[in-house]
Amino acid sequence: MKRYGEKVALDIPAWDLQAGEVLGLVGRNGAGKTTFLRIMLDLLRPDRGHVKLDGRAHSSDMSWRARTGSFLDRSFLIEYLTIPEYLEFVGTTFGLSRREIAHNLESFESFLPISRVDRSRLIRDLSTGNAKKVGILAALFVNPEFVVLDEPFANLDPPSQIQLKEQLSSMASNNGTTMIISSHDLAHVTEVCGRITLLEAGKIQQDLETSEQTLSDLQSFFSKHHTASAT
Repeated sequence: MKRYGEKVALDIPAWDLQAGEVLGLVGRNGAGKTTFLRIMLDLLRPDRGHVKLDGRAHSSDMSWRARTGSFLDRSFLIEYLTIPEYLEFVGTTFGLSRREIAHNLESFESFLPISRVDRSRLIRDLSTGNAKKVGILAALFVNPEFVVLDEPFANLDPPSQIQLKEQLSSMASNNGTTMIISSHDLAHVTEVCGRITLLEAGKIQQDLETSEQTLSDLQSFFSKHHTASAT
């Protein structure tokens, strides 16, 4: 549980994610998604309860960090570095050699082409969309076992959205990567994720396997909620 003053931002008695699952986290603004992700990454401590990874409390055993790739927002970036400098920093942090970094980045060349000009441009000077690409790339190219992304499709152009979906699907099917993907884009998240958890007012309202009907069911849920709120 997490409170902000008198407001309960998150209240989840129990929830689990199995290795290899790709989970979509959905909900309206203020539903508790970002709080959920920050607690999951040990960036925010719950007022009550705990998170366990591989059966161990993640706040006391930090080994999971070396196996986790994440990007929630621009604060994850180091704005005074160039793109190559930042990616090398991240890769080195994960124990990759320069050769391994260059090799791993090859499969992302179409997602984030780095021109000669881009190589000398500081991250702080990038557009919102390109800065997000850098953050997503940094989370994925290190071949993590666990990936956490918040709104990865927002601010990306359509070709980049398609490439990202393909990359995430490939990592899930070929590497068995476990993922949590929070998104307002119901179409994208139901296409990529095999399971959906729906948060509403900090509580889990639905937790279901994705099917052909899931997108329609989610659209119906949010449509009814909007109607009820407006009346």
